Amino acid sequence: MYEYKFDEETAGILLTDTEVQISKEPRPIFAEEMNILGFNRRWNYENQNKIPYLWAEAGNYFYRGKKIAVVKGGSLYEKPELEFVEENYLSQAEILRPIDLKKMAEKNFDLMENLRQSTVKRIYNYWRKHKNLDCFHVAFSGGKDSVVLLDLVKHALPKSAFIVVFGDTHMEFPDTYKIIDEVEKNCVAEGIEFHRAASKILPEESWKLFGPPATVLRWCCSVHKSAPQTLKIREILNKADFVGADFVGVRAQESLRRSEYEVENFGKKQRGQYSHNSILEWSSAEIWLYIFMHNLPINDCYKKGNSRAGCLLCPMSGGRANFFRQNSYSIAIEKFISLIRENIVDENIDSYITKGGWLNRRNGRDLKNPVNNYSEKVDGDYLYIKVKHPKKKWQEWLKTLGDDIFPYEIFSVENEVTAKVKNIYNKTPAMKIFKYVFHKAAVCVNCGVCESNCRFGAISFKDGLHIDEKKCVHCLQCHNIDSGCLRFKSCMPLSEGVKKMKKSLNAFADHAPKLEWIKEFFENPNSFMKENSLGSNQRVCFKRFLFDAELVDRESKTSTNFTELIKKIGWKSATAWGLILVNLVHNNLQIRWYIENLPINEGIDRETVEKILQAVKVSKKDSKSIVRAFKRLCEIPLGTELNFGTTTSEDKKLVTLKRTKARVDDGRVILYALYKFAEAAGGWYQFNLSRLMNDANSAGASPAKIFGIEREEMQQFLNGLSVNYPEFINATFTHDLEKISLIEEKTSQDVFNLFA
Repeated sequence: MYEYKFDEETAGILLTDTEVQISKEPRPIFAEEMNILGFNRRWNYENQNKIPYLWAEAGNYFYRGKKIAVVKGGSLYEKPELEFVEENYLSQAEILRPIDLKKMAEKNFDLMENLRQSTVKRIYNYWRKHKNLDCFHVAFSGGKDSVVLLDLVKHALPKSAFIVVFGDTHMEFPDTYKIIDEVEKNCVAEGIEFHRAASKILPEESWKLFGPPATVLRWCCSVHKSAPQTLKIREILNKADFVGADFVGVRAQESLRRSEYEVENFGKKQRGQYSHNSILEWSSAEIWLYIFMHNLPINDCYKKGNSRAGCLLCPMSGGRANFFRQNSYSIAIEKFISLIRENIVDENIDSYITKGGWLNRRNGRDLKNPVNNYSEKVDGDYLYIKVKHPKKKWQEWLKTLGDDIFPYEIFSVENEVTAKVKNIYNKTPAMKIFKYVFHKAAVCVNCGVCESNCRFGAISFKDGLHIDEKKCVHCLQCHNIDSGCLRFKSCMPLSEGVKKMKKSLNAFADHAPKLEWIKEFFENPNSFMKENSLGSNQRVCFKRFLFDAELVDRESKTSTNFTELIKKIGWKSATAWGLILVNLVHNNLQIRWYIENLPINEGIDRETVEKILQAVKVSKKDSKSIVRAFKRLCEIPLGTELNFGTTTSEDKKLVTLKRTKARVDDGRVILYALYKFAEAAGGWYQFNLSRLMNDANSAGASPAKIFGIEREEMQQFLNGLSVNYPEFINATFTHDLEKISLIEEKTSQDVFNLFA
């Protein structure tokens, strides 16, 4: 991958001979996107979409080497805000000129030709190395990367040496189908086999059966893409146990996870199959240069503000991406929004959709049709697994386990089957697979994932489920799926193990903490609980504060390791109070109420705040105490150092309350808050930026809400943490994909230890 810069002469991109590891992933900007955002308010340009005018890196727009605009915000129904960069302001009289594609190609020819030839050679050598495999196929999506990949494979291999397979999810951009038709026509003319693979289940049915896909419930990729392609190739070859190799257009720059991929692998993408990530090391700059230089077809979705082609309403896409999709494909995307409405139970369904509640679904709790025919119960020495009205024959799925398993009994009465097993086996790996058998029996709808996982063709649904015992080698790959069944995983309304906080909203009565109390505690934390200058009521309320801040252990009534850390950091510092606030928010309902009900930088008069409290059944007396407590909290380092909030008074009478954007000097505070957020939801370690910016209905509070951090700054924090603490967090914000993954083996205590 070569370093690039913007070229003023051509308005294009110019590669240098310096190789780099990181790219900002530029993309060309056409008139259609410029019109949508409002560039035509400032400048004149021909309204054509054959040649782009600008380049963008994330939300920054460049014209002939200068950044001229930035976009911020944006969501499904909210247009992003376009801000012009005044210091690089172009005269309104200036007519924007499109990129000189011919000149750009000439200036980049040598480096791009070197890249092309080396990649073609790599593809050819891989084919020669594995020439005896049953099949080679190009996984084609209709996006820019697969267009380039297909062209490279065409140059590298004989036309009869490979086939092309388009995995049609029936959820693609409408423009994607146009380019699929064009590429298919060209392939047929060149003598290249082109096939379309799709699930037997249409999205209208799958979203009902599985519930809407979500960031941690991405059943859609397996059901609608991976499994259908594998089954299609089996059909083409008429060979269930085929071993093939696919050429895949993934690139390392697309996500942190993909940056860890290898060019060649076996069994990583599809079990028992080879994969070649031919353009893994290419940047988007090189992809676009190749497309323009070789006059390859461009999916029109890119011209409408979409930086990637894929499913219309993907749970991994950000808010701005959803706006462009809604703007250009409103009818098509509303079909999937309607599916959310039809299958989700929520009192405020409009807010649930617009604020991304569906993205954060973890199980079947919000579904109108959750799994309700499966149950487990321990009674005495035995575990009982019960399935009512099983969907598939449990006897067939049991064949996959083989004979080497613990003793069990099965009772079947009418439409109910019960498995009885000694409870001593309950936590064993074998029991996990045994339960998967009944997960499948409860909800299987023949989605094809288990069948595609079986390399030996032992699973058939042709005339109802049948496991061929002669072919089954008990490899258990058919169970190597989340919960053994994607539908069970997505639809079972499992308990989230949410931590309950103390229920009193007026936690401090009229005795919110004072600076002198805090100072006295930190001077003698070990003896404070027994010896202090506080009155009895003051002591009770301040102890509650110390417990909820996790500065004092509730059981032993002694100071904690957290206290020692705060002293080491400096108990008056913003960093210390950032950590303390995170604990308070997750343990104290009163602090949580301030966070959730007082908007950032918006002064609210005290009477209004009291009425808001009284509207949720807080007594008039308690509402006044809660308002006064906020003033006290703003007078301790929580307010004076961390900048939690401010108040105004007239004649010593409190007039307004305002929560303010906190001062966060250390990214580790954000990391600590992220782990607390995840742990409060029972170990939810994967989410997207949209969820952090809107954590409605969450058990925990996100750092964005706690500290009043806006989207762009939150993204900067996450990027920095990914670089500095990769052992704790991976965050990806590339091509409208948003994925934040905390490392499940780590805890908030481990983050705490980073300060030690």
